[in-house]
Amino acid sequence: MRVEVVLPGVLADLAGGTRHLEVAPSGGTLADLLDTLAAVHPRLARRIRDEAGALRRFVNVYVDGDDVRFTGGLAAAVPDGAVVQVLPSVAGG
Repeated sequence: MRVEVVLPGVLADLAGGTRHLEVAPSGGTLADLLDTLAAVHPRLARRIRDEAGALRRFVNVYVDGDDVRFTGGLAAAVPDGAVVQVLPSVAGG
């Protein structure tokens, strides 16, 4: 199983400067994908999940364009060939 993880520039710096990562998760959920990603890029993983392992409040994750907050959170299915986008929220005025 292979999944593409797409990162914005601010997070790409935590993954060695690459904006597109190809990951082979150990299972089929977002939690499995993030666990696999954490093993290779621990600094990036800490920006996505908090100390308890939950998605950080100001980080949005999309699997094939669907916001995981509405499709199961960490239990959201991540099928083979999926594109997962990780975007920090932007605030301002």
